[in-house]
Amino acid sequence: MAERSGGAGGQTGWLLDLYAGEGEEAGVVLWFLLADGRRQRLTLDFPLTFYAAGPFPRLRAAWRFLRDNHPTLPLARMQREDLFAGMLDVLAVTANRPDVQLAVFSSLARAFPDLDYYDADIPLSLRLAAALALFPLAYCELEADEANHIRRLTPLESTWDLEPTTPPLRLMTIEPDVPPFQATPCWLRVRCGRTDNRIPLQPGHLLLRQLQATFKRHDPDLILTRWGDTWLFPTLLEQAAQTGIPFNPNRDEGQRPLQRQENSYFTYGQVVYRGRQVHLYGRWHIDQQNAMLYGDYGLEGVLEQARVTGLPVQEIARKSPGAGITAIQMITALRRGVLVPYQKQQAEGWKTARQLIRADRGGLVYQPLIGLHREVAELDFVSMYPSIMVHHNISPETVGIGASDAKIVPELGIPVDQSREGLVPQTLRPLLAKRIALKQQLAQLTRQDCRYRSLKARADALKWLLVVCFGYLGYKNARFGRIESHEAVTAYGREALLRAKEAAEEMGFTVLHMYVDGIWVQQTGYSQPADFAPLQAEILARTGLPIALEGVYRWVAFLPSRLDDRVPVANRYFGVFGDGTVKLRGIEARRRDTAPWVAQVQQEIMGLLTAVPPGQPLESCLPVVWARLRQHLADLQNGQIPLTALLVSQTLSRELAAYRVPSAAAHAAGQLAMAGKTVRPGQRVRFLYIRGAPGVLAGDLPGAPPAVTAVDVERYTRLLLRAASAILSPLAVDEAEIRRQVQGWGRHLPCQLPLPASGLASDQTHAQHGPAELVLMPSK
Repeated sequence: MAERSGGAGGQTGWLLDLYAGEGEEAGVVLWFLLADGRRQRLTLDFPLTFYAAGPFPRLRAAWRFLRDNHPTLPLARMQREDLFAGMLDVLAVTANRPDVQLAVFSSLARAFPDLDYYDADIPLSLRLAAALALFPLAYCELEADEANHIRRLTPLESTWDLEPTTPPLRLMTIEPDVPPFQATPCWLRVRCGRTDNRIPLQPGHLLLRQLQATFKRHDPDLILTRWGDTWLFPTLLEQAAQTGIPFNPNRDEGQRPLQRQENSYFTYGQVVYRGRQVHLYGRWHIDQQNAMLYGDYGLEGVLEQARVTGLPVQEIARKSPGAGITAIQMITALRRGVLVPYQKQQAEGWKTARQLIRADRGGLVYQPLIGLHREVAELDFVSMYPSIMVHHNISPETVGIGASDAKIVPELGIPVDQSREGLVPQTLRPLLAKRIALKQQLAQLTRQDCRYRSLKARADALKWLLVVCFGYLGYKNARFGRIESHEAVTAYGREALLRAKEAAEEMGFTVLHMYVDGIWVQQTGYSQPADFAPLQAEILARTGLPIALEGVYRWVAFLPSRLDDRVPVANRYFGVFGDGTVKLRGIEARRRDTAPWVAQVQQEIMGLLTAVPPGQPLESCLPVVWARLRQHLADLQNGQIPLTALLVSQTLSRELAAYRVPSAAAHAAGQLAMAGKTVRPGQRVRFLYIRGAPGVLAGDLPGAPPAVTAVDVERYTRLLLRAASAILSPLAVDEAEIRRQVQGWGRHLPCQLPLPASGLASDQTHAQHGPAELVLMPSK
């Protein structure tokens, strides 16, 4: 079990967790994984200061208020820098414990809501990162006394190290036998090292005791679960409260698990659902089903984001990349001595209608040339918008500031101060450099190299932080956001893409397509990566921004709109690179609302096109395509397709009562609600298309599965043929031709049979589009 006594004098180790102490304990509790294998709980004194600014009489009144209500608090008058207003006279309030600081700030803000507050709600981990260069998983040298109180703490690594030391973490995984919101689980699978156990869920008191004993025996640093936030730990904690059986999954037994409630929120044009959360003390808990973007970069990516953002591992795993980039900006501000506002204070400047039209234009899109093209190179600017911010010093406090050395933003005509590096470029520069360095390492490895997967996960995690940094420049609630800087970045982006186009055309290339930060070019006789190196060098010279070769396609097809085949769609294409890698954008196989069976067949057709040898026409594979489509449609008619492979998944965009005309997802959610299962806005709903009203059947209803004769074969046939036509349209094959080729595949199914109350459950959790061999299981 973890050590809580004996000191850690002269030790080295990795920081695992930190949180505020309680009661009379020192300000911060830190857990270290020491080099000798011990898990040590230590404490650290760390006073916290926040600031209030406003008219002097109000600050004087606030001083008196604090003296009367909190007489022991140190107060001071000083000058601090506001990013936009410059130096301010502020009232500094210092507390020796985080809980005291929060209580004092809350009481002062209620009494004086007219004052401006700074550094009031900065997470504890970010304060430590700024003051002590301490971050999650930092390898440190530390010395503590016999009472486990830290006397000296020195990080031996930097946030930006490319090869940080790896702590020997103990990992435990827990998952139920079936998804709990589709069926009732019967047992848990618990794995730690070489131990692999199945623990029955009933009787509950034995489950609690066995799990508690398992935690004590293995003492994991990370508990990785499926549905641990939304089902497992809430259920266990509720059972423990009801039965009185001691159960505490924390390593710090003096704490109770932290629980946060579920919520739905609107962002970037969509409703996002965040399930309830259970955080542990002294060890980590990550729910793979509730962790943001975990499917994109996994545990390695989560740990990388924790290192660079300073946010605890459990926090960053569940937060959006926007929260991560905000955290890095806060750390930069604290280190620069810049105040972090409690609430955003900068509003958009006044503009005429003409200025609004000119400024609010977004990224440049050059519509593609519809059809099939061979030997095409795709060139992408490397993290274009972050690179622009760094290269041109775009930051909220630099845009619009005239100076002798100011740059003028193209199209907008507004100046950008170059006399001092802005806060945003200063934040992004090391982040951008680290990702580029990781990408360079990846370029030297093959996909079979054991290091490749880890490096790619880390690079992808950093990519997401860089992607959202641009959006946060214009986000209405961003602490350091300002719409004018957001508009300046897009203006520079449009200019860079136009310069790239001019360079390509002057060197004899045909530009097929441009999309925000990418350009597709073609020239006869140019088919090898080295052929495009001079173009890359020329674009870099003209723009100052690095541009990389994504790859050279053997062939690529740009698709038209479904509504009008004369109109191109900017982000709807597919192609095959020289090494056989397939790239798909905007078609059914990439959409989350496509039935797995439809996606699989579309990918199969794509595979048949890819298998055509170079030099042969792609049309040569059509006879095989027709045969495969006939077989798949016959399987559909004959009920050979597993029902779980026909499930469609869509997001509920609002509360059920708010739908005036219910969508298919709303109908399915209504069926679940009648069965006692609540679906919140932002959650995905699985359903089958069936015959008769209302046309859908929720996939997670309890009871026996529906009869295969209930499936709306015509609807799924249309979906499949539409997906096939998307792939075959570049070969001058439309949906009508496909129907003609596959006609006679079979007769329609008999009329609809009565539908029993039904439910579908899969025996495992599947990716976005699981394989067609998913099995059908009755709900337990």
